Amino acid sequence: MECRPGCGACCIAPSISSPIPGMPQGKPAGERCLHLSVDMLCGIFGQSDRPLVCSQFAADPEVCGGSSQEAIRILGWWEEATSVA
Repeated sequence: MECRPGCGACCIAPSISSPIPGMPQGKPAGERCLHLSVDMLCGIFGQSDRPLVCSQFAADPEVCGGSSQEAIRILGWWEEATSVA
């Protein structure tokens, strides 16, 4: 599956525990990455300081669903299901 242009769900729904430029503590789940543009595109895509977790993410219908809204819901569910209490 190719990423849906302008989706951005993977830059909003999950938490990212590794440092991100400008976000040294990473980002909490549900918060937009500060590098997510108004067009819902990654502003540091392809750059060496982009977190490995972001670079390794691959779009998949089971994670991304059929729409950006569904991707937010699914990724949010995974975040909740895998978070440490």
